[in-house]
Amino acid sequence: MRLFIGIELPDSLKSSAAAAAARVRERVAGAAPSAQVRWVEPGNLHISIWFLGEVREPRVEALVAALKAPLDVRPFTLRVGGAGAFPPSGPPRAIWLGIVAGREGLVAIHDRLRSRLMPLGFEPESREYSPHLTIARVKEVRPPDRTAMRRALREGQDEVGGCEVVSATLLASRLTPSGSQYAVLLPILLDR
Repeated sequence: MRLFIGIELPDSLKSSAAAAAARVRERVAGAAPSAQVRWVEPGNLHISIWFLGEVREPRVEALVAALKAPLDVRPFTLRVGGAGAFPPSGPPRAIWLGIVAGREGLVAIHDRLRSRLMPLGFEPESREYSPHLTIARVKEVRPPDRTAMRRALREGQDEVGGCEVVSATLLASRLTPSGSQYAVLLPILLDR
């Protein structure tokens, strides 16, 4: 089973983020028309905290047991806005909307998960956790279009919207020909 921990977004924020992604898509198409980009379906928009990868059934039970207790993080306000790409230089691989408020809370969730996940063999990524909302994956962009794409992403840095974060979620991801499908396995409450 392919698992990750993320922040599910309310429908209102998904809708605002999808509208912002559509504006970004238009700018990217104008700046880099030959780029091959796969855009995230609006219903799948979320903020990833920790990708766990393929997990076999016995480990899923241990994982759920380790995540049942609330995390020692106070609920917080999350606000999304602006756009950019990872990595910060070279060929872009992911297009994202930024976190303009609530970054500290997301980092705190990631840090608190570390003490629960590492004893089970789930290592964090080698790079520092950088909260964002992925809206597209770039399959290919020619070198002349890379700079134009990054310039287009910096345009229109308006705020998208926000929500209150009171939990994270353990999710299962199933890849299908029409894209990923997510199923909730466990809500992970924040300590009130």
